Amino acid sequence: MSGSGPAETRQDVRYQPDDRPPLPITVGLGLQYAMLCIASIVLTPMIMITLAGGSDEYLSWAVFAALVISGLTTAIQARKLGRIGAGYILVMGSTSAFLAVSVTAIERGGPGMLATLIIAAALVQFVLAARMALLRKVFTPTVAGTVLILIPITLTPLILRKLAEVPADASPLAGPVTAGVTLLVTLLVPLRFSGVLRLWAPALGIVAGCLVAALGFGIYDMTTVAEAAWIGLPDLAYPGIDLSFRPEFWALLPSFIMVTLVGAMDTLGDAIAIQRVSWRKPRAIDFRSIQGAIGADGVGNLLSGLAGTVPNTTYGMSIAVAELTGVAARRIGICVGAVFIVLAFLPKFVTLIVAIPGPVVAAYYVILVALIFVFGMKILLSEGLDYRKSLVVGVAFWLGIAFQFGWIYPEYLQGAWGELLGNGMTVGGLTVILLTVFGEIGGGGRSRLKTRLTAATWPEVDAFLTRFAARKRWGEEMETRLRAVGEETMQILTSGDAEETADGERRLLLIARSDGNAADLEFIATTDATNIEDQLAMLSEATASVPVETETPLRLLRHYASSIRHQQYHDIDILTIRVDAVGRAGQVGWD
Repeated sequence: MSGSGPAETRQDVRYQPDDRPPLPITVGLGLQYAMLCIASIVLTPMIMITLAGGSDEYLSWAVFAALVISGLTTAIQARKLGRIGAGYILVMGSTSAFLAVSVTAIERGGPGMLATLIIAAALVQFVLAARMALLRKVFTPTVAGTVLILIPITLTPLILRKLAEVPADASPLAGPVTAGVTLLVTLLVPLRFSGVLRLWAPALGIVAGCLVAALGFGIYDMTTVAEAAWIGLPDLAYPGIDLSFRPEFWALLPSFIMVTLVGAMDTLGDAIAIQRVSWRKPRAIDFRSIQGAIGADGVGNLLSGLAGTVPNTTYGMSIAVAELTGVAARRIGICVGAVFIVLAFLPKFVTLIVAIPGPVVAAYYVILVALIFVFGMKILLSEGLDYRKSLVVGVAFWLGIAFQFGWIYPEYLQGAWGELLGNGMTVGGLTVILLTVFGEIGGGGRSRLKTRLTAATWPEVDAFLTRFAARKRWGEEMETRLRAVGEETMQILTSGDAEETADGERRLLLIARSDGNAADLEFIATTDATNIEDQLAMLSEATASVPVETETPLRLLRHYASSIRHQQYHDIDILTIRVDAVGRAGQVGWD
């Protein structure tokens, strides 16, 4: 866990999550987000039901439900309802990851059994969100970064198909020219201009591409748009819920759970990345926000199951657009959700957006996936790529590419296994998790101490660290450093008015582990709402307002520790501190 200092203040962030942009910007960006996402939201249930041989009435209902649920959950992600929601712009929409298993479920048991399977998968997400602290060694920034850099690989086949999605009688130049114009306008506007024009770069690129497609090559088909109604509701074809729990249900349940875990990794990566790009001044990752994002994802899947439509997930393009425009205000997310719900009742507008030519969509996706890849790399680098992590990420990335494009024994990967292992994000994510868990199991011996978290228990913690150093046969200097870190950490954790547990007594679990000549200490407790990493960053600022009684322990802790990471979850905080035998003072791990 190598440390790295905080990045410079980002001046390109025009509106932070708490800001209130002018109404024209809010509505304009809300429409832009909706235009970019609505095709995926609508097309995914269309493909699922068409492949499974479902009725037109069921298709109409599923598309309507997908739009409404995507709108509700997008607004929840931005606004937060209690512990549900990230508090950032995370657009929710239909996920193609469930396509294969959903089609199989409809074919074998009908829409009712599909609904039951999706509900069961949603319950897994609620458990993940509630118990994320216990899975902190599995769902890490390294896993999130790896999943993010594999998203462009997974989307590559879709982009290539979209680039060639033109009528058979169209000019051979229709696709390349349309895609090229879209790409150039979307890139050149933010590169050449700043201010308001930068905010409209995505919309300008799409409009330019559509004009070239319609006026230059006639490949923007408006026939279906003209035939669609302005306002309408679908035929009520609610599929119901099948509670018979037939053998087919139990046979498909593991596949749904596996895809759900992959979706949770995707949400984890998106939730970390959106925090990175939303603030001018870098902050430590708030894992409570990640728990909220996964919880909102679970709400979306629960509603999708109850409605009988395809599950949804967070869209990584949320991060790319926030980075491209510099606008991360929560009001935008609420506006996007409202737009989705309104569009559900406006078939003509939905058809207009879905009819956007493939080359236009593909060209814009090129920019989005490029930015997503860079975000993934930033997360990996900020986490610190030592030899072990580099090996894990490198192998996972290569295997993800190889399985995505069928380079490894494709003759053996047929049927359900072929569908599961044919997704690079699935293979890469599972690989990095398994290798990470294996590394944790094979790590140095651990010592544990459970006690009350009060100032009076400091001697108990001191004696524990002294015994740990003696057992590892470290010298006096290392023992002194460990005891100093323990003393300052206990002083920080027991100062102030930190909240108590339900039984009125705060508890501390201290885990000490050796890693060569270094020690990793984990202080697991309930603390106040202040993040120690952020406080350490404030010490470096001339205008810092850290309380005097807190400043001295923080400075001493930063002096003795080589890296400090503070992970805040609901009801539990985990402070991970690395102490080297020959310390490097003042290096803080930003996670």
